[in-house]
Amino acid sequence: MKVRKIDIGIKGLKESLKDFAETWKKLEAGKKAKKEEGIYFDSIDTMRAVLTNNRLLVLKIIRERQPNSVYELAKMLNRDLKNVNQDLKLLAEVGLVTLEKIEDDKKRVIPHVDYRKILLEIPV
Repeated sequence: MKVRKIDIGIKGLKESLKDFAETWKKLEAGKKAKKEEGIYFDSIDTMRAVLTNNRLLVLKIIRERQPNSVYELAKMLNRDLKNVNQDLKLLAEVGLVTLEKIEDDKKRVIPHVDYRKILLEIPV
């Protein structure tokens, strides 16, 4: 598995729309547009609501201990399964976790974190 870095930043609506318009113009002109990878939030408050201490711990435990199911992860974290599932769903929605569905002797979901660090960029 190739390990990558995740860029996280704060980008307001105005800046996001400007980036979109520039990309659109390049594509219309037949030019290649630079693919920007990363996760962007509209404010630091939104980012803090997503990247809570508990969720950062979830990411760390998945990366370090590689649980074979969400149930196993909940046990490692000593947390309620329902709460861990909610955190994983949100982290998957923003692209910080991938969830692999397995159907062998029983159905289970294996969480994956395929990066070593998160780089945070905050414009001033």
